[in-house]
Amino acid sequence: MISTQVKSLLLVFLFAFIPFVNSQERSKELPKGLTENEKNIISQFQFKNSRLTDPPSGPVRAAAEWEEVEYLVIRWSSSFENILRQIVEVGIQECKVIITTQNESSVSSYLSSNGVDLTNVIFLNTDSDSIWIRDYGGNTIYSDDVGERALTDWIYNRPRPNDDVMPTAHANLLGLPLYVTDSGTNDLVNTGGNYMSDGLGNAFASELILQENEPGNPYGVSAKSEAQIDQIMLDYMGIENYIKMETLPYDAIHHIDMHMKLLDEETLLVSRYPSGVADGPQIEENIDYVLSNFLSPFGTPYEVKWIDAPPSTGGNYPDNGGSYRTFSNSIIINKSIIVPTYREEVDTPALAYYQELMPGYNIVGIDVDNPGENLISLFGAIHCITHTIGVDEPLWIVHQPIDEANAGSTVAVDAMIKHASGIAGATVFWREEGTNGSNEIPMSFVSDDNWTADILIPSSDTNIEYYIGAIANSGKMLTRPLVAPQGYWTIDVGVLSAEDWAEQHISDPYPNPATSNVTFNLNTIEGPIHVSIHNVLGQKLFETDLDDGNGLLNLDLKSTWKGALFVSFEGRFGKVTKKIIKL
Repeated sequence: MISTQVKSLLLVFLFAFIPFVNSQERSKELPKGLTENEKNIISQFQFKNSRLTDPPSGPVRAAAEWEEVEYLVIRWSSSFENILRQIVEVGIQECKVIITTQNESSVSSYLSSNGVDLTNVIFLNTDSDSIWIRDYGGNTIYSDDVGERALTDWIYNRPRPNDDVMPTAHANLLGLPLYVTDSGTNDLVNTGGNYMSDGLGNAFASELILQENEPGNPYGVSAKSEAQIDQIMLDYMGIENYIKMETLPYDAIHHIDMHMKLLDEETLLVSRYPSGVADGPQIEENIDYVLSNFLSPFGTPYEVKWIDAPPSTGGNYPDNGGSYRTFSNSIIINKSIIVPTYREEVDTPALAYYQELMPGYNIVGIDVDNPGENLISLFGAIHCITHTIGVDEPLWIVHQPIDEANAGSTVAVDAMIKHASGIAGATVFWREEGTNGSNEIPMSFVSDDNWTADILIPSSDTNIEYYIGAIANSGKMLTRPLVAPQGYWTIDVGVLSAEDWAEQHISDPYPNPATSNVTFNLNTIEGPIHVSIHNVLGQKLFETDLDDGNGLLNLDLKSTWKGALFVSFEGRFGKVTKKIIKL
């Protein structure tokens, strides 16, 4: 049974039994981290509730940020009204904007006088403690992938009672079910800035999630093992694979959104520092850990896109007094992406790179590093002060973009498409780069929620631009990318023989030399493929058959095999052989 957890009693406890921050500090904007007063009271603060809140009764799915959103939510602050006004200006073009404030008349007057249309603005008159709504806002989940919409709320890791009950206020305002991890053994402390979901049951975090729920934690929550934390995230969020990376030495907050962002199901945008500087070495180590141990939901390695983290005007980074500047702390709001900016010489290439990675999106930069509104000095940026609530009954399209194809070949476009009412049909739209109009290929239903269509690549080496459109039985229509036809995926087309194509798209073995196993990356090699291993005498040691070549192939090497080994891949493309040195 779905229930809404009300936490307002925390206010009574707080002010009756412990001294909170003084009025002077409450008049200022609280930092993303703890103030000195908060550090003193954190062990006395009541983070848990005595009422038991059960998780959802069935399977749920946590939405990804690039999916459709119905509401952008912010908390107003007069200290950052210019930044917030610009966010609202973008937001109202994409969705409804919920502004939390107890001074509606002043805020509405300010926005209107600055030319902001209030048609899509909803004011929520409730108290709050800080601007950092990403950390304490509720996260959108759906039952059965695309069913009932709800919010999940974790225990906020700050003694800020008004912030902690904000998800309740949002749920009540919109009539949404709310699931809260604040009681029993499900009392999980977590924050939105340290959480990133791909919409397919995978999520990223720093090991802060482990530290804040370990024995002796200052929040009074039950000590949990990593397995217990993973189970709570599965029960409440549908997260099946919870990837956790080491915290960074110079990031005082330890929230991954300050240095990393998921752009889609397989692409990680990651902050890069000069060699050996600040958190650069640990970030690189963390990304190596991810690439070495995890695959994207498509069964292929994650694609990593690096973006330079800017220093101060004097060249300072976090390890020598500079603020934690970042371009990855951006937010995707339907067809727009808002990016924190700093100064023109570093902003221009960063915004251009965003446009290259996300073609067709409206890329908007907002300065967070000026003397009047220096948000970045409080350890946060754009993503930290915004949150979103997904649409009701989403039309969900999942597709792994096709990066390359050979001229004259046939390329299968596969997608998973779901809606609560069912799918009436789907289409692949494609054209040769530089041409107008598009070709339309109806997709065929395969099974479950899977659809497919074949594109016959022309014999020239002209690149192909394409996107997918779908219509639900309810009549709802959607494209992926969401910005199509202004934005699309691009297939790089080459002119190679089938065998040369396969040679380029079957990676060399790694590691090599190898001791016990070896891995190959097979990049969209059409199957079936026969794989065999021979020694220098031509003796066959192993063989297997693959339906297709997409993703990683791991081969175990027996201890009795020594010296040079030859792995052969045979298929319609011909034969490709790779050499291994077995130690």
